Amino acid sequence: MNVRNDPIFGIHGYALALRSQRMQVLASNLANADTPGFKARDLDFEQLLSGESGSPLPLAVSRATHIATGAEGGLGAEAKYRVPLQPSLDGNTVDAQMDQARFAENALSYQVSLTLVNSRLDGLLTAITGNA
Repeated sequence: MNVRNDPIFGIHGYALALRSQRMQVLASNLANADTPGFKARDLDFEQLLSGESGSPLPLAVSRATHIATGAEGGLGAEAKYRVPLQPSLDGNTVDAQMDQARFAENALSYQVSLTLVNSRLDGLLTAITGNA
């Protein structure tokens, strides 16, 4: 069964997991807005949701503690470095205002998907128990 086409929740269960992961990446960007040399990252949500991301080649390591593989959260979604509009002189590429706007938009989309999943669960519970 394809996780992206779940018969009960449709795409929204997968979308919730991706939105949650994107919130973590954006929060990391905002937390490091004043860190010299920090490179902002983001997830291409539309590309990941459509399944066009392709799977990266697995990274071979000799010990589990050497290098993170990049497949954060177990979804196969890899945060990519963003091309900055105007990097700072210290090499930091975080645009705090843009990341705050992206975070707010992502949080709103997360809430919409969560509402749809909860609505579906309420419908299933009503069908199972017979209580309206």
